[in-house]
Amino acid sequence: MINGTELKKAIISGANNILKHKTAVDDLNIFPVPDGDTGTNMSMTIGSAVRELEKYGGSSAAEAAHLAAEAMLRGARGNSGVILSILFRGLAKGTEGL
Repeated sequence: MINGTELKKAIISGANNILKHKTAVDDLNIFPVPDGDTGTNMSMTIGSAVRELEKYGGSSAAEAAHLAAEAMLRGARGNSGVILSILFRGLAKGTEGL
C-alpha cells in the first residue's frame, strides 16, 4: 500500500515531468483558443502542490493527496489547471481511509 512519503515523491516526480515537457504541451495547445499556455498553466498548478508537499512531513497518503488537491485548486491556472486540480481531488477522494 502506498504511504504519504511515496505519494509525495510520485506527485513531485509527475510535476517535474510536466515541467520538463511544458513547452511541448504549450505547442499542442490549439483548441479552443491557440494561446499556447496549457503546459505552463499545468506546471504552475501542480507547482502549488509541490510547494505544499515539500513542507509536509507526515506519512498518510490521504493527507498528502488532500493537501496536494487543495493546493492545486487554490493555485489553479487556466482551464487546464482547474481540470488537473479536479483530477487530483478525485485521487484524494480515492485515498480516504488509507
